[in-house]
Amino acid sequence: MQLSLHTVSLTEIQIAFDLLRHASENLERKGIKQWDYWQNPPQEKVDWVQAGFKAGEFYFIKNKEKFTLGMVRILDADELYWGKQMERARYIHSLVVHEDFAGQQIGEKVIELIAQRAKENTCQYLRLDCDASNPKLCEYYTKQGFAKVGEKKLSLGLYNLYQKEI
Repeated sequence: MQLSLHTVSLTEIQIAFDLLRHASENLERKGIKQWDYWQNPPQEKVDWVQAGFKAGEFYFIKNKEKFTLGMVRILDADELYWGKQMERARYIHSLVVHEDFAGQQIGEKVIELIAQRAKENTCQYLRLDCDASNPKLCEYYTKQGFAKVGEKKLSLGLYNLYQKEI
């Protein structure tokens, strides 16, 4: 499947909140509470999404027909989770694939696409965080070649920090 990443506009922010809410509901049906706050997001999460939209960090994942399959946020720095870092890296957040497209390796393809772009921009690492309460997702990232390099405690939970050299 051919995928591309499309920068979003502020007028499309509701689509992002809908994708996050649907992902949360899907996880809840599976007994996973990791994103339950997206069903009624606290102001800090609303602000976080708005800031990412204004900074041009959110992208919709589209197929060749330009249909939106999901989204991802890509940052050049992530001091909230990682603190100040010296190495050039890209930080992946909120990688969401709509449940209708689950099982098609879209997440893996998006990570590969981000890695290619990051490498072209002389980045050394891809980095991301993962809710420590979701061992299946943590294992997923390990299988994608990420190594756990730390943990970060925030108000909404404990997060494992993963990085992958590219």
